[in-house]
Amino acid sequence: MRPSQGGLGFDRLVGEAQRRTGLSDFGPDTWQEGLGVLVKALDEEAALTTAGEVTLAERIVEQLVQRLKFEHSWNEHPEIADEHILSPVVGVGLGRTGSNALGFVMAQDPARRVLRAFEAMEPSPPENLAQVGTDADPRIAKAQAEHETRQRDFPETMDKVPVNEDGRGPTECVFLLAFDFRSQLFEAWGRIPSYSTWLFACDMTPAYDIHRRILQMLQWQCGPKKWFIRSPPHMHGIFELGRVYPDARFVQTHRNVDAMIPSEAALFSAFLTPMTADPDEPYLGRHLAEVRVECLRRLMAFRDDGREDRFFDIGFYDMQADAMGQIRKLYTWLGDDLSDVAAQRMGKWWQENSAERQGAREYDPARYGVEPEDLRQRFAFYHDRYPDLVWPRTRT
Repeated sequence: MRPSQGGLGFDRLVGEAQRRTGLSDFGPDTWQEGLGVLVKALDEEAALTTAGEVTLAERIVEQLVQRLKFEHSWNEHPEIADEHILSPVVGVGLGRTGSNALGFVMAQDPARRVLRAFEAMEPSPPENLAQVGTDADPRIAKAQAEHETRQRDFPETMDKVPVNEDGRGPTECVFLLAFDFRSQLFEAWGRIPSYSTWLFACDMTPAYDIHRRILQMLQWQCGPKKWFIRSPPHMHGIFELGRVYPDARFVQTHRNVDAMIPSEAALFSAFLTPMTADPDEPYLGRHLAEVRVECLRRLMAFRDDGREDRFFDIGFYDMQADAMGQIRKLYTWLGDDLSDVAAQRMGKWWQENSAERQGAREYDPARYGVEPEDLRQRFAFYHDRYPDLVWPRTRT
C-alpha cells in the first residue's frame, strides 16, 4: 500500500465538525494544542494510506462533533455543574493485567456506576431526556453500529479484549481524555513519535478537567453516583488525576511484563496495520516498553508520595484463581456492601467469560522489537517491588 499524498488539515477538520453541528463553541481552547500536534504527526510520520487518512479524519471530526455537542448541553443545563463526583474508585495498572475483566465484573454491581461504551462515544444526552440509558437511547444503537464497523474493519482486535457488543458494557477513560486530544488512545493510530513525546511532557490537567465534567453530565440524569472508572493510561497522568479527584481511591492490577508488551503491541498492530503503508511492528514493541516503564515509575512515585493507603492491589493470577475472593476483599477495603445480587451477577459474568481467559495467544517478542530478558531487566524495579502479585504462585 502506498501512503496518502494528501493531509488531514487542522482547519478542515474543525470546520467540518462545525458544519455538521451548526455549533461553534468548543469550550476551553486547551484541545487545540493536542489536536495540532496529533494532526502534524499523522501527516508527517504515520505513513497513512488514503483509506487510513479517511478513517482517521472521520474519527477526529466525530471527536470534535461530540465536544461541540457536550459544550452545548453543558451550557443548556447549568445545573449539571452542581453534580459532585465523590471518592471515585479508579482502576490503574498495565494493560493485559486483567483490568478489562475487572471493569466488566465491577459493572455487574447495580449500585456502582461505570463509564459505558455508548456514553464514552457520545457523552451528551439525547434531546429526550426520558430516553437516557433506556433501550430507546439513540446512543446505544450508534455504539452497536460502531462495534459492527470495528468487527468489519479491524477483525483481528476482536479476540484481544472483552467484547462490548451492545455498547452498554464498561469501557476505558482513555476515550474521555481524547476529548482534549491528550490521550494514549491516539498512539494506536500510527507511528507518531512526536505526538508521544508531547503527550508525556504535557500537562494532563485540562484532559482531567473535561473528564470530570463528563462524569458530572453522565450522572446528572443516570445514577448511581458511586463511580468505578479505569484505564491503564491513567498512570501517565496520575498526579494530575489526583489533583482533579483529590479523594479518589485506586485499584491496581498486576502481572509480570514478559508477555504483556508483545501482546499489547499485537493489539496496537491490529488497529494500525489496515491504515498505514509502514506498520513498523518493531517500533511498536520498543515504544510500548519505554512508555510502560515511564508509566509505572510515575505511578509508583505517586503511591510513594504519601498515598500508599489509597491503593488496593490485585494480582492477575490471584484473580484467575479466586475472582470473587478478590472482589470481596476489595469491597471490604472500600467499606462497601457487596449485595447478594451483585455477587451473583459478578460470579455469573466471570464463569460465562472464563473461556476467553484460557489458552491466551503467545506473540513472538522479536516481531515487535523486544526480547524477554531485556524486558525482565527493564521492568525489574516493578517485578521486585511486587513479587507476590506479578508472578504465579507456583513459580519457582
